[in-house]
Amino acid sequence: MPQPPPAAQPAPPPGHGSDTRFFGSQIGGRSVINYGYTDMPWKLMAWDVYYFFRFFWAIPYIVWPLTPTDSGDLSELAPTWGNAWALFIHLLLGIVQVAGLVLLPALVVLPVWTAGLALGGFFLVNRVLYSLLNGEGVEYHSDPKYAPALPEHAHEQWIFINGVAAGSHWMQGNLNRLAVTFKRPILGIHNKTAGILFDVVECLIQRNWGYATKDVRVCYQIMKQTLYNPQYSKVVFILHSQGGIEGSLIIDWLLQELPQDLLAKLEVYTFGNAANHFNNPHRHIRTQHLAKHNPLAACIDSTRLAHHHRESSRVPRLRQPTRPGSSSSSSSSDDQPPLKTTTTTTNPRRTPANNKIIPSLPLDLSTSTTSPHPSSLSDRAIGHIEHYAHTTDFVALWGVLHFATSSPSSQFIPRFIGRVFARTSPRGGHQMVQHYLDGMFPLRRDRGTGGLLMVQVNKDGGEREWVPWGVEEDGNEFMESEVLVGGGGDGTGRDGDGEVESDSEDEEVEVHDSSPVMSRTGRGSIKGKSKKREQGVKVKVKVKELSRLWQYRNGKSPEETPPLLVRGPDGVVRNATM
Repeated sequence: MPQPPPAAQPAPPPGHGSDTRFFGSQIGGRSVINYGYTDMPWKLMAWDVYYFFRFFWAIPYIVWPLTPTDSGDLSELAPTWGNAWALFIHLLLGIVQVAGLVLLPALVVLPVWTAGLALGGFFLVNRVLYSLLNGEGVEYHSDPKYAPALPEHAHEQWIFINGVAAGSHWMQGNLNRLAVTFKRPILGIHNKTAGILFDVVECLIQRNWGYATKDVRVCYQIMKQTLYNPQYSKVVFILHSQGGIEGSLIIDWLLQELPQDLLAKLEVYTFGNAANHFNNPHRHIRTQHLAKHNPLAACIDSTRLAHHHRESSRVPRLRQPTRPGSSSSSSSSDDQPPLKTTTTTTNPRRTPANNKIIPSLPLDLSTSTTSPHPSSLSDRAIGHIEHYAHTTDFVALWGVLHFATSSPSSQFIPRFIGRVFARTSPRGGHQMVQHYLDGMFPLRRDRGTGGLLMVQVNKDGGEREWVPWGVEEDGNEFMESEVLVGGGGDGTGRDGDGEVESDSEDEEVEVHDSSPVMSRTGRGSIKGKSKKREQGVKVKVKVKELSRLWQYRNGKSPEETPPLLVRGPDGVVRNATM
């Protein structure tokens, strides 16, 4: 059995400083983990059990820290009656399920009919308890008072799948907090809970056997209908925890069936992702080759780096292969516009694979007035994928941080595609609202009192109610943090691998090639053999300049017009068709 990466160390006490690391998406080269979701289920299960105990130290961070509850009643652990009821039922479920597992071996000495009655009674009690947490339906909607439907967002559909242990109360709170954050109505597909212990078992079955539960199948139908609907030019898919496993299964099905131009509508954003794979292939081998030889251009994708342009005279380049002595232009594909070509070869470079010269094509992202569609530069089937994770979140360590940042092994094992923002923070828990959204997308607070900034809205019947205003756009510690992006040519196989910014301007930039987000100081970095990056361009950027999801805050949108759509005089994209 291959040797696993080094174990993570216990986290330092709360109050430790925050930092952020950025990992560009795996490209499809040789940077992979030593096993993948296409292996035999028994092998995947064995590895999952092993890493469950390997990362066991992070279990408390699923709910830690318990405070602050910055989103008020929307936070999962805020002192409200709804939260108290959910926690009480989960406590009862935990007691019943643990007791059932402990007593299970005793059933073998009982008569068959007695053992059958005991098992039936156990499952009946368990079902009654978790039914108190779950609602009747699968589809949920954010409360319109938090984000009414606006005409400028009529061409968008936002869909969310929740994570482990979320009943209808926490599901509704997640939807409302997302609506406040992005000022758009959110459709939720409820991943119902059966208690924490049974939910974990379901996670193992889903990600190792590829089993699709009812909510996965319902969400797939909705996703497919939405992508085919000409009203929508953009479908934003948000996933949390176990929702990442379910989303990865849905994406697999969509990639198998949907046309490429419909998939280009899709954008995916995950938090504390528990999946063991995430697929998003390049459309052409040519662009996969280009990404491997210019990770910075592949990494920045459609994000404009005006900050970098002001500080550096070097412009990121997107390389396009050509035969020596010929023009660097190439024929365009049927499903995307041709890249702007040039007959001037700047900084030619010979690839080690074929010893051919690859000229550079200018890609000045700081001077463009609009960003291209995400898939037009990355040439990926799905427009954009981003993963947000805390380095002390057990679920993230067991999922995205393990599979997306692991050391090279075999070129035949599947990849975990998508950019990764790995944050070390005193608020490094797993809850969607209280830890991720409150830490990465904090709500605006009153400058004088420090309380939430609220606005009045009309409820049904003409009553007035106070609701949170929206996201604080200034002073966001996570979005203002700086990371180093770029490099390449070092075998990492990522679209612009990155590392947290150091305090010293002259400190040498290093890449750590070993294991998933293990700590230099015991928390949140990468421990392992390091080496200098001697090739490629490295730029210093803020997280907010890389995060596409940040561009949607408070009802805003990235500056782009999706392909084949017309933007009206009022700025609204209409007559959407793909």
